[in-house]
Amino acid sequence: MKKADIESFFARLQAADPEPKGELNYSNNYTLLVAVVLSAQATDVGVNKATKKLFEEVDNPAAMLALGEAGLKRHIRTIGLFNTKAKNVIALSRRLLEHFEGQVPESREELESLPGVGRKTANVVCNIAFGQPTIAVDTHLFRLGNRTGLAPGKTPLEVELKLQKRVPKAYLRHAHHWLILHGRYICKARKPDCPACIVNDVCGYKAKTTL
Repeated sequence: MKKADIESFFARLQAADPEPKGELNYSNNYTLLVAVVLSAQATDVGVNKATKKLFEEVDNPAAMLALGEAGLKRHIRTIGLFNTKAKNVIALSRRLLEHFEGQVPESREELESLPGVGRKTANVVCNIAFGQPTIAVDTHLFRLGNRTGLAPGKTPLEVELKLQKRVPKAYLRHAHHWLILHGRYICKARKPDCPACIVNDVCGYKAKTTL
């Protein structure tokens, strides 16, 4: 995708949704972190259903440890991989208390030192909690990066680094939210809704759908 087209691409997404928000429910940085960890290979809707009562009871690492792994599992058993996720959430809560005074750290490196937290999760937390211009490449961003010609790459990291380089600085803060929402509702995996797409004419996808 050409530089001018990239500018137009993001300018239109911004005009349509100036302050995009993630769809996970949370009340503070800690519950955000937990929600993002739980969302791996799960839908935001499914995570929100599971965490509704959990976050009424637990909103800090100490309370999570008091709830315990078995108690956490009862709340999240409808989510995929809940056994592993429960272990990780308990372990990361303990590490937050032992190494970070119970606070969610601001750097990606420190976040990645927490159990169950990979680069994508760390990028989401850095962006939403701390306003950093990070880009979290999930399946939607990976698809859009390649399909549109915006940032083609063979791996999520390759797509992430290209997006960081190609997205104009003015749009970096919200870029991953715009792309996730666009991929979730318009540029869908099986059949993109090209007729409803506001960036259709600057997109490099050759097999565009029609009505």
